[in-house]
Amino acid sequence: MVYLKMNHVKKSFGSLEVLKDISLEVNQGEVVSIIGPSGSGKSTLLRCATLLETMDCGDLSYLEKSAATIVNNKTVYERPAKLNEIKSIFGLVFQNFNLFPHFTVMKNITDAPIHVQKRKKNEVCQEARNLLAQMGLSDKENCYPYQLSGGQQQRVAIARALALKPKVLFFDEPTSALDPELTGEVLKVIKGLAETKMTMVIVTHEMEFARNISDRIIFMDKGVIAVQGTPDEVFQSEHTRMQEFLGKLKH
Repeated sequence: MVYLKMNHVKKSFGSLEVLKDISLEVNQGEVVSIIGPSGSGKSTLLRCATLLETMDCGDLSYLEKSAATIVNNKTVYERPAKLNEIKSIFGLVFQNFNLFPHFTVMKNITDAPIHVQKRKKNEVCQEARNLLAQMGLSDKENCYPYQLSGGQQQRVAIARALALKPKVLFFDEPTSALDPELTGEVLKVIKGLAETKMTMVIVTHEMEFARNISDRIIFMDKGVIAVQGTPDEVFQSEHTRMQEFLGKLKH
């Protein structure tokens, strides 16, 4: 089943065309990594997919529920109530964690399920404890974000996203704010999620990780999808820009 569909997505900031007619689909249980040089449009694509940025042109749907459609070469978004319903389908983990500094770890994870999804507090707290155990953070539920390392904060952010029971989980460069030692902790958690067949879209600069975890890789360059396919197809591609990109990473 197709969980996410984007067609003919275009986005400009002033005269700068950041996304130039991008189309993609993500299927249930699939892990798709988006790679490419800085400024290629990766994060903007993710922000358009998660309704943080409005598209200039493009169709967007989740589980065949339309969030936006093209009418007369312009994107028309659904009403707010419908968009809120669609927002409950996906979760997003940011590169800078975005935890609430004045909330404990437990409150960071349970606040939205209790107040937004109106779920029972006892049930949500138990699920949060299970998620913290899965993240290796059982002893941190009463800590505040400033008392945690970057890697621990990012794992709390992942638990917070999972607590909302999303069908699709997006990661925007989840390790870019972390040093190499802490990066490993977070990548291990994401790998564990992939093994459970969680549908994920990951913008990453960790090439080896993308290669090992992904069902499909999309290489973006200058606002277009230049190469896409299985990890082997992409990394062995003869495409000039792909070769240049990988060459730069090796130096």
